[in-house]
Amino acid sequence: MSARFEELAWRDTPMGEISLRRRIEPTVGVPVFEVKLGEEYLMSSLFTVAEIELARLGLAALTVDQNDADQNDAGLDVVVGGLGLGYTARAVLDDVRVGSLLVVEALAEVIDWHERELLPDTAGLASDPRARLVNGDFFAMTASEQGYDPQSPGRRFHAVLVDIDHTPRHVLHPSHAAFYTPDGLGHLARRLHPSGVFALWSDDPPDPGFERVLAEVFATVESHVVDFANPLTRGVSSNTVYVAR
Repeated sequence: MSARFEELAWRDTPMGEISLRRRIEPTVGVPVFEVKLGEEYLMSSLFTVAEIELARLGLAALTVDQNDADQNDAGLDVVVGGLGLGYTARAVLDDVRVGSLLVVEALAEVIDWHERELLPDTAGLASDPRARLVNGDFFAMTASEQGYDPQSPGRRFHAVLVDIDHTPRHVLHPSHAAFYTPDGLGHLARRLHPSGVFALWSDDPPDPGFERVLAEVFATVESHVVDFANPLTRGVSSNTVYVAR
């Protein structure tokens, strides 16, 4: 392999071939880590601002009800749906209020990358005593009776932060589409404490149709446009973070 490009991990999965690649990006001259599923690029360490903002905005909206008997000195309980390169999960753990983090990831291969510490920016994530990485289908677990924590069926959380599909309309698998409906989001709302927060990353601008769906389930809904510098276009790109309480 050239020093400018290295395939760190590759495996065939039920969702297609997944690979983790490291390359030198000539526009900025730094190592970039990328994930491909089949021929589709899923994520890049060149663009992490919105992934970090997903954690920051979601947790910033969280105000714990003093009458919430499940809140105690152990801190906030958070779920991240989708591990990826780990930037959202790492940002969650940077919040001193967080007592436990459960990360649900459908592909065991991605969990393995973190356990092997192939990603220097998020090294130590898998070994953090507050974090647990769970191999499972986030969407199926949302709709199930057991929920997200195999060790504690029915457990509720203070925040659920999701970065899996490209957008609510552009999903990675047709089975995910049901999640972005009032019924699907209603299942998620039941996983939250009464004062809990749901936050979602999207690659598209705010979608008024999806905002209306969120408003059917949650008391308050905000759409945050997150701008970030794009060295490839030498311009500014943006993502959306939806925050619902």
